[in-house]
Amino acid sequence: MTDTETHTGAAVSAVSGVEIVLDSVTKHYPGQRDPAVDRVSLTIPAGEIVVLVGPSGCGKTTTMRMINRLIEPTSGTITIGGRDASSMNPDRLRRGIGYSIQQAGLFPHLTVAKNVATVPGLIGWDRKRIGARVDEMLELVGLDPDTYRGRYPRQLSGGQQQRVGVARALAADPPVLLMDEPFGAVDPITRGLLQDELLRLQGELGKTIVFVTHDFTEAVKLGDRIAVLGNQSRILQYDTPAAILADPAGETVAGFVGADASLKQLTLTRVREVELGQCATAAEQDPVDDLRSTLANRDWPWALVLDGHHRPRRWVSSQQLAHANSLRDIGSPIGATLSPMSTLQDALEALLAEQTATAVVTGTRGEYVGLITIDTLVAHLSALRAEYGADRVATDGTP
Repeated sequence: MTDTETHTGAAVSAVSGVEIVLDSVTKHYPGQRDPAVDRVSLTIPAGEIVVLVGPSGCGKTTTMRMINRLIEPTSGTITIGGRDASSMNPDRLRRGIGYSIQQAGLFPHLTVAKNVATVPGLIGWDRKRIGARVDEMLELVGLDPDTYRGRYPRQLSGGQQQRVGVARALAADPPVLLMDEPFGAVDPITRGLLQDELLRLQGELGKTIVFVTHDFTEAVKLGDRIAVLGNQSRILQYDTPAAILADPAGETVAGFVGADASLKQLTLTRVREVELGQCATAAEQDPVDDLRSTLANRDWPWALVLDGHHRPRRWVSSQQLAHANSLRDIGSPIGATLSPMSTLQDALEALLAEQTATAVVTGTRGEYVGLITIDTLVAHLSALRAEYGADRVATDGTP
């Protein structure tokens, strides 16, 4: 995929990744009757995110680790950018492939800067180049270098540690990034933010990413393609998320998709792809009477109070305004906000947690952009059903 858009809606300006091809790859451990991985053949296109999803113990992590030879295949071949991985020096191979794991895997005795600098130092970059790259990577993952460069992993939150882990994996600018359930140990809100951040980074960098998870919803959100694996990493279906949701290949795949396939369709659409709603807004220093008059002429009795940088701070209702003298100390705090890269599934979860049943969308600097409502989601699902029904009629005549 070159100079295109993925299903995530993140435009990739340039592809820096390379194609990976697994051909009849098998891993058989001594003393075991059956192979852990049995003759897997899979082509991973350059510049795409391919997600390996399957139950625990199915061999998905073993399959991924054979790509960088952390586990040596028993038979079969793996080529990376057209080169046979088995013909390359394993240490050199691993230094050219980014690797991010659950709970970040940071060295606890090293600062953030030294963690990020690990691979550039091993491949011989000079100190000045390493320092510049460390700062560049921290900025890329949304961490201020001056604030975080000298901290140790224990001084970071789980989400910050994962960001540093991704920065370390990307520091030497590898064409391939392997990610083994990297967001599995953080809370759901942080996990969603990290997923959005990964999609943003991929939109800028165009790496080839192999991502392992047991969470099918995460696979749908992140993957350009999904490989649903059964025992011994046998590929049950390898296709786009939309194709798998629309037509699961067998009962096992249907079990992963689940009964809420229609709701999972929400994961295929980014917030920035739909028309946002709007509501009344007011700055904290604005007169209460002005906002009270505005809401009196509207059917919906809620408004957003914004700070000096146009960032949403509180919901305020017409009832709360009735006896207020200032907008600075009234209203209800806003919960989690959405970014343009959030999915409509994220939006559903966010608006269900809000007393207004509405999710707030903010821009790159936290500024108010618009709203997602239940009506937005219902209209989108209705359009999808109509589109899918028309496709079925066109292809097989089934109404």
